[in-house]
Amino acid sequence: MFKPRLHRLQWIYRDCPVYFVTACTAERRVLLADQRIHEAFRAFAQEAAGRHIWVGRYVLMPDHIHLFVALARHSSTLSAWVKAMKGTISKELRSRGLPGPFWQKGFFDHVMRSAESYGEKWTYVRENPVRAGLVKQSGEWPFQGEVHLLSVLEL
Repeated sequence: MFKPRLHRLQWIYRDCPVYFVTACTAERRVLLADQRIHEAFRAFAQEAAGRHIWVGRYVLMPDHIHLFVALARHSSTLSAWVKAMKGTISKELRSRGLPGPFWQKGFFDHVMRSAESYGEKWTYVRENPVRAGLVKQSGEWPFQGEVHLLSVLEL
């Protein structure tokens, strides 16, 4: 039998929830910190708005990606969208003759509950390249940005 759903979940989920998503490359291969991968990701993220899916801030690290994404209830599922994103990046990698697999199975996701938690999570994420010793200041990392301003969705 199924356990009853917690009542508080009714007010956590919204019509257009914002998720924090992390996806890692297979065996943590260094594949993603690359200008062509960055361009392919941005093009995919921009096109998704036509399907009521908006990508906010993101950081492409060498072996993983962090991003914020909002999906309208009537749009694709988060799992389907992440699968399509991985497929788009994989296609770019295959075009270079690189062998797969490119991605670990699955991904991590967390629902953002407020604008404050979004800001706090972004502050942590944007410092990843600094903590990894890739740059001295987070603004120097070229493989990051923001496709859509998610604060307009009223987190």
